[in-house]
Amino acid sequence: MKKSFCIILFTAAVCFPLHLSAQKDKQTEKVRNEQAVKKAIDERHFRIDVNYMTPTRGRSRALTDSYSLEVRNDSLFSYLPYTGEAYSIPYGGGKALNFNAPIQTYETKEKKRGRKEVKITTSNEEDSYTYSVTISSNGSAYIHVQPIRRQPISFSGQTELEE
Repeated sequence: MKKSFCIILFTAAVCFPLHLSAQKDKQTEKVRNEQAVKKAIDERHFRIDVNYMTPTRGRSRALTDSYSLEVRNDSLFSYLPYTGEAYSIPYGGGKALNFNAPIQTYETKEKKRGRKEVKITTSNEEDSYTYSVTISSNGSAYIHVQPIRRQPISFSGQTELEE
């Protein structure tokens, strides 16, 4: 009985510091990711690899091709698929959400649980757009696109974070 108690006590003494170390590593990683997200948003230099699409109507679906939204300084690079109703578009369908354009407004806001929200407005010869981007501290991202001449659409994906 005394021998088994000593074994249990020894095991707990060895495992408990390892558990604390793992928790500390997770916390350090979380803080590092939060700082990387904040830096990327403040410097206006981030890319979101999109892997899921949610149109206003119709079914949501996982995306198999490489789609992305990128912000570089004062420019927006949108390479996103579009499914939905268009109210007024050029003959042949136009560019939809595949374009590069200068950013007109760029607003950031702190949200709950370490999330950051970025609201970007831009336009091209076809339409005007408002991109509402929410990025979590772990890099997961949600994008809501509100065009003027088309139905809104949403996407989710993962932010590329530079170390």
